[in-house]
Amino acid sequence: MAGFVNAADVAAAAVEVERRGYGFYRRAESKAGTVADKELFAFLAEEELHHERLFTSMLERLGGVALPAGSSDKEYQAYVKDLLDSHCLFLPEQEGQFLQEPLRAAVRLEKDTLLFFTEIEGLVPDSEKNTVRECADEERRHLKKLLTRL
Repeated sequence: MAGFVNAADVAAAAVEVERRGYGFYRRAESKAGTVADKELFAFLAEEELHHERLFTSMLERLGGVALPAGSSDKEYQAYVKDLLDSHCLFLPEQEGQFLQEPLRAAVRLEKDTLLFFTEIEGLVPDSEKNTVRECADEERRHLKKLLTRL
Protein backbone atom coordinates (compact mmCIF):
# COMPACT_ATOMS: atom_id res chain seq x y z
CA MET A 1 0.00 0.00 0.00
CA ALA A 2 1.25 3.48 -0.83
CA GLY A 3 1.92 5.98 1.92
CA PHE A 4 1.01 9.62 2.26
CA VAL A 5 3.25 11.98 0.32
CA ASN A 6 2.76 15.08 2.49
CA ALA A 7 0.39 16.75 4.97
CA ALA A 8 -1.83 17.96 2.13
CA ASP A 9 -2.42 14.28 1.21
CA VAL A 10 -3.70 13.71 4.72
CA ALA A 11 -6.09 16.65 4.45
CA ALA A 12 -7.27 15.47 1.02
CA ALA A 13 -7.91 11.99 2.41
CA ALA A 14 -9.87 13.50 5.32
CA VAL A 15 -12.00 15.50 2.87
CA GLU A 16 -12.80 12.31 1.00
CA VAL A 17 -13.61 10.38 4.19
CA GLU A 18 -16.06 13.10 5.19
CA ARG A 19 -17.53 13.32 1.68
CA ARG A 20 -18.17 9.59 1.70
CA GLY A 21 -19.59 9.77 5.22
CA TYR A 22 -21.99 12.48 4.12
CA GLY A 23 -23.18 10.35 1.20
CA PHE A 24 -23.66 7.31 3.42
CA TYR A 25 -25.68 9.24 6.00
CA ARG A 26 -27.92 10.76 3.33
CA ARG A 27 -28.61 7.31 1.87
CA ALA A 28 -29.20 5.90 5.37
CA GLU A 29 -31.58 8.78 6.11
CA SER A 30 -33.63 8.00 3.00
CA LYS A 31 -33.94 4.34 4.03
CA ALA A 32 -34.46 4.86 7.77
CA GLY A 33 -37.59 3.29 9.19
CA THR A 34 -38.28 5.74 12.00
CA VAL A 35 -38.43 9.49 12.32
CA ALA A 36 -35.81 9.35 15.08
CA ASP A 37 -33.39 7.46 12.83
CA LYS A 38 -34.06 9.85 9.92
CA GLU A 39 -33.32 12.82 12.19
CA LEU A 40 -30.15 11.21 13.54
CA PHE A 41 -28.81 10.40 10.07
CA ALA A 42 -29.69 13.91 8.83
CA PHE A 43 -27.80 15.40 11.80
CA LEU A 44 -24.78 13.17 11.16
CA ALA A 45 -24.80 14.04 7.45
CA GLU A 46 -24.63 17.73 8.31
CA GLU A 47 -21.78 17.06 10.74
CA GLU A 48 -19.86 15.25 7.99
CA LEU A 49 -20.43 18.22 5.68
CA HIS A 50 -19.10 20.56 8.37
CA HIS A 51 -15.97 18.41 8.77
CA GLU A 52 -15.50 18.27 5.01
CA ARG A 53 -15.45 22.07 4.94
CA LEU A 54 -12.91 22.18 7.79
CA PHE A 55 -10.57 19.79 6.01
CA THR A 56 -11.07 21.57 2.68
CA SER A 57 -9.95 24.80 4.38
CA MET A 58 -6.98 22.95 5.86
CA LEU A 59 -6.08 21.64 2.41
CA GLU A 60 -6.17 25.19 1.04
CA ARG A 61 -3.93 26.42 3.88
CA LEU A 62 -1.49 23.59 3.20
CA GLY A 63 -1.29 24.60 -0.45
CA GLY A 64 -3.21 21.75 -2.03
CA VAL A 65 -1.97 18.33 -2.96
CA ALA A 66 1.31 18.24 -4.84
CA LEU A 67 1.60 15.42 -7.33
CA PRO A 68 4.56 13.12 -6.83
CA ALA A 69 7.25 13.56 -9.49
CA GLY A 70 6.38 11.66 -12.64
CA SER A 71 2.71 11.15 -11.72
CA SER A 72 -0.28 12.19 -13.76
CA ASP A 73 -3.51 13.54 -12.28
CA LYS A 74 -5.26 10.30 -13.24
CA GLU A 75 -2.60 8.11 -11.61
CA TYR A 76 -2.61 10.20 -8.47
CA GLN A 77 -6.40 10.17 -8.19
CA ALA A 78 -6.31 6.38 -8.49
CA TYR A 79 -3.67 6.23 -5.73
CA VAL A 80 -5.77 8.36 -3.38
CA LYS A 81 -8.91 6.32 -4.15
CA ASP A 82 -7.11 3.03 -3.50
CA LEU A 83 -5.63 4.37 -0.30
CA LEU A 84 -9.02 5.46 0.99
CA ASP A 85 -10.82 2.31 -0.14
CA SER A 86 -8.34 0.18 1.73
CA HIS A 87 -9.00 2.03 4.99
CA CYS A 88 -12.67 3.03 4.88
CA LEU A 89 -15.74 0.90 5.21
CA PHE A 90 -17.19 2.37 2.03
CA LEU A 91 -16.15 -0.28 -0.41
CA PRO A 92 -18.90 -0.18 -3.05
CA GLU A 93 -19.67 -3.88 -2.80
CA GLN A 94 -20.45 -3.50 0.92
CA GLU A 95 -22.86 -0.58 0.78
CA GLY A 96 -25.98 -2.73 0.45
CA GLN A 97 -24.98 -4.59 3.58
CA PHE A 98 -24.32 -1.34 5.44
CA LEU A 99 -27.72 0.03 4.53
CA GLN A 100 -29.41 -3.10 5.88
CA GLU A 101 -28.09 -2.19 9.33
CA PRO A 102 -27.32 1.51 9.05
CA LEU A 103 -26.96 2.17 12.78
CA ARG A 104 -24.34 -0.54 13.12
CA ALA A 105 -22.61 0.64 9.95
CA ALA A 106 -22.63 4.19 11.31
CA VAL A 107 -20.92 2.97 14.48
CA ARG A 108 -18.22 1.37 12.30
CA LEU A 109 -17.92 4.57 10.27
CA GLU A 110 -17.49 6.72 13.34
CA LYS A 111 -14.96 4.32 14.89
CA ASP A 112 -12.95 4.15 11.66
CA THR A 113 -13.06 7.91 11.26
CA LEU A 114 -12.05 8.48 14.88
CA LEU A 115 -9.10 6.13 14.45
CA PHE A 116 -8.16 7.83 11.18
CA PHE A 117 -8.23 11.28 12.80
CA THR A 118 -6.23 10.07 15.79
CA GLU A 119 -3.58 8.70 13.46
CA ILE A 120 -3.38 11.71 11.12
CA GLU A 121 -2.97 14.22 13.93
CA GLY A 122 0.73 13.43 13.98
CA LEU A 123 1.01 13.91 10.22
CA VAL A 124 -0.21 17.50 10.01
CA PRO A 125 1.65 20.67 11.04
CA ASP A 126 1.19 21.87 14.62
CA SER A 127 -0.95 24.74 13.32
CA GLU A 128 -3.53 22.21 12.05
CA LYS A 129 -3.57 19.72 14.95
CA ASN A 130 -6.38 21.53 16.77
CA THR A 131 -8.73 21.12 13.79
CA VAL A 132 -8.04 17.38 13.70
CA ARG A 133 -8.55 17.10 17.49
CA GLU A 134 -11.85 18.99 17.33
CA CYS A 135 -13.12 16.70 14.57
CA ALA A 136 -12.00 13.63 16.53
CA ASP A 137 -13.86 14.92 19.59
CA GLU A 138 -17.01 15.37 17.49
CA GLU A 139 -16.63 11.83 16.13
CA ARG A 140 -16.50 10.58 19.74
CA ARG A 141 -19.75 12.40 20.47
CA HIS A 142 -21.33 10.91 17.34
CA LEU A 143 -20.22 7.45 18.42
CA LYS A 144 -21.77 7.92 21.86
CA LYS A 145 -25.01 9.11 20.30
CA LEU A 146 -25.14 6.13 17.97
CA LEU A 147 -24.35 3.62 20.71
CA THR A 148 -27.11 5.11 22.86
CA ARG A 149 -29.52 4.79 19.92
CA LEU A 150 -28.55 1.14 19.37
